Amino acid sequence: MSKYNQLWQYIANNENGSFELTFEQIEKIAGVPLDHSFLRYKKELSDYGFEVEKISMKNQLVKLAKLRAEIK
Repeated sequence: MSKYNQLWQYIANNENGSFELTFEQIEKIAGVPLDHSFLRYKKELSDYGFEVEKISMKNQLVKLAKLRAEIK
């Protein structure tokens, strides 16, 4: 169980294809402080159909994008 499971579930329930969350919003949703370990944990997000597209330290934003289904 990841410390970011609450955050991943929130993101998975989002209807938008692409959106941003501030660091502060992420901390409130996840219920834990955002720290450097987020960089390791972010790969778990693909299990929920999303990916971290960009992290802006300057603006304290994380841009998230819905994964596209592969066309075979």
